[in-house]
Amino acid sequence: MQIKQMDVEVEVDYGQVYLVDEGCDAYGQFDDVPGHPVGIIRVEKGSALLFVGPQWGPVEFTVAVADRDPGADLDGYEDIVEISYESLSGRLSLQEWGGGGTYPLSPLSAGPGTYRLRYHVRGMDEEIAIEVGDHYFLQIWPEPPRDPTVLKSTSSSFQYWLNPK
Repeated sequence: MQIKQMDVEVEVDYGQVYLVDEGCDAYGQFDDVPGHPVGIIRVEKGSALLFVGPQWGPVEFTVAVADRDPGADLDGYEDIVEISYESLSGRLSLQEWGGGGTYPLSPLSAGPGTYRLRYHVRGMDEEIAIEVGDHYFLQIWPEPPRDPTVLKSTSSSFQYWLNPK
């Protein structure tokens, strides 16, 4: 199995980070997206919105791009969800809200096509992220589309995003 992993500290605002396909724009696409069965991540063609616990400040992200399912870390995280994602270019980046920093990721192993995103979250209920050990881990690998799945949910923040009012 080939896995290319990257660790980055991302500045968040409004509790959001974006996964964006090369040539796509994440901003404004998610305003009309209804509540989603996995709550903490929403996808559109070419972009994904990832919710984090703190409203603003730095959060630690790890992104792993793999050639097949690398397996979930069920013991290390409080909330874990999966969702299908269509990449138009095979080249993605993490982007901060409002046009802040952009962090290019390793090219996707199968180029443009359908992938699975597995989003792991730890410490989402905490107000001040880095000081309490929150962490966000996103795995990406090629896979045909299938229904979104909640693998684990324990935080109250996850429940909020699952059923926003």
